[in-house]
Amino acid sequence: MLVLSRRVGESVVIGDGSPEAVTITVLEVRGDVVRIGIDAPRSVAVHRAELLAQLADANADAASPSESAVASLSEALRGTEPARD
Repeated sequence: MLVLSRRVGESVVIGDGSPEAVTITVLEVRGDVVRIGIDAPRSVAVHRAELLAQLADANADAASPSESAVASLSEALRGTEPARD
C-alpha cells in the first residue's frame, strides 16, 4: 500500500496521465473526515468498500437458502405437499 500525504486541492493520479487515468483529489478535511473527489473514465467502476462487502454478503445469503426452503422445494418437485410445522 502506498501512503501519501495530501492537502486540500492536491491530487493523486493513478495511471500514466492518459484519458484512462484515475485522479483522486482531496476536497475537504473536517476533523477526522476527508472528502475526496474521484475522476475516472466510465469504464472504471468506483465503489465504496463497505458497499461491496454488503453486496457480497447479500449475494452469499441469497445463494444459500434455508434448510426449510430446500425441503419445501424438494417436496414440491416430488409432487407432494410440504409438511407443516
